Amino acid sequence: MRRLLPGLLLVATGASAEPIEVRPEQGPAALSRAIESAPEGAVVRVLGGSWSGPLVVDRRLELVGEGWPVIDGGGRGTVVDLRAAGTSMRGFVVRASGRSLDEENSGIAVQAADVVVEGNRLDEVLFGVYLRQASGGVVRGNEIRGLDLELPRRGDAIRVWYSNGVRLADNRVSRSRDVVLWYSDDLDIRGNTIESGRYGLHFMYCDDARIEGNRISDNSVGAFLMYSRRLRLVGNTISGNHGPSGYGVGLKDMDDAIVSDNYIAGNRVGIFLDNSPREIGSSSEVAGNLLVANDFGALLLPNVRRGAFHGNGFVENQEQVGISGPVGVPAANEGRGNYWSDYAGYDADGDRVGDLPYRSEWLFESLATAGPELRLFLYSPASEALDFASRAFPLVRPRPKLTDPAPSLDPPRLDPLTSGVDASGVSLTRMAIGMLVESVGRIDL
Repeated sequence: MRRLLPGLLLVATGASAEPIEVRPEQGPAALSRAIESAPEGAVVRVLGGSWSGPLVVDRRLELVGEGWPVIDGGGRGTVVDLRAAGTSMRGFVVRASGRSLDEENSGIAVQAADVVVEGNRLDEVLFGVYLRQASGGVVRGNEIRGLDLELPRRGDAIRVWYSNGVRLADNRVSRSRDVVLWYSDDLDIRGNTIESGRYGLHFMYCDDARIEGNRISDNSVGAFLMYSRRLRLVGNTISGNHGPSGYGVGLKDMDDAIVSDNYIAGNRVGIFLDNSPREIGSSSEVAGNLLVANDFGALLLPNVRRGAFHGNGFVENQEQVGISGPVGVPAANEGRGNYWSDYAGYDADGDRVGDLPYRSEWLFESLATAGPELRLFLYSPASEALDFASRAFPLVRPRPKLTDPAPSLDPPRLDPLTSGVDASGVSLTRMAIGMLVESVGRIDL
């Protein structure tokens, strides 16, 4: 046996040892001394108390907080710096980092592989958890709240930089800037709640990522995916994103992406597509999504080609699909197309596919695309009169901007209240939208 600190007893047993216990009564420097003197692979249990940062861990340790010990950075620099591969940290409150964006002051910085940051609370931190060249890291079950600053001056709640094989799961993020994932492959992002920021998720140059079962709400942009290959965005709830662009989901220069079975509601734009796919021989698939009560259900730029766009439900969006550029972009794959709540056709043979194509040819929408300021008059008597005239007098009817040759009469059967997330705290607005989706799904046209 050897005694490291008064009250800290370590029993050497070869590859394993008794945990090192750190208590507040051992003095303010006890935690730092325990970390500095602990052998590789030791378990350090911190039993409550408040400890001053910065804290640097440069050997593989398992840090376990019991009773929510606090590590306080005092408003200076990075609070905890994990520099050893295989380190884990759980059960701590980490707070009060510095405020320097240039220095990227963080609550927890990770600069080694296979580090686990789990079940911590980070509050009043500029950057939350920052993984830098830290492949194989796991950030799971943490609560992260940023500093009370103007949005551009906040840091990122989670930043993943040149770190492959990272998993982000079951974290709750609020009042930060972005969750950023750059230059990192084989990512797994699932079960997170991200709200009240700028970009919920911001991907660049990240191939083979899986984004499943997240709730992304009340940000400027929900999930914006750029310059990547083979991303799967499946089973997420993305709502209330209403910044200057207000995209629920944005795809730019994406190849072989799959966007499916997502509930996308109450955004300025549900899905935005720009040059996706970008490479010859690549494709993209947007299928089975429920787009409800967005200003635009989907907004497509004219360079969108070679994509499968089918099985989606467009329910009471102000404009179901907007197209910036030449008309004629197809909106359906072969076979069953998409569901359109404003479809005015019929199903005589009972196969739940409309016998007439869905044609988007509203005169006022065409005028508003050329002059967005006209959207002020949406749903006004003037707009209704223009659309009535275009239907009554084919001479002024616009060319259809899209045609769905096989419109489905059934919207996707997603549960809009529990799509991949905990339904507690659901707003009355979302409940009303859910009732709307259920009602239109029972109408036989």
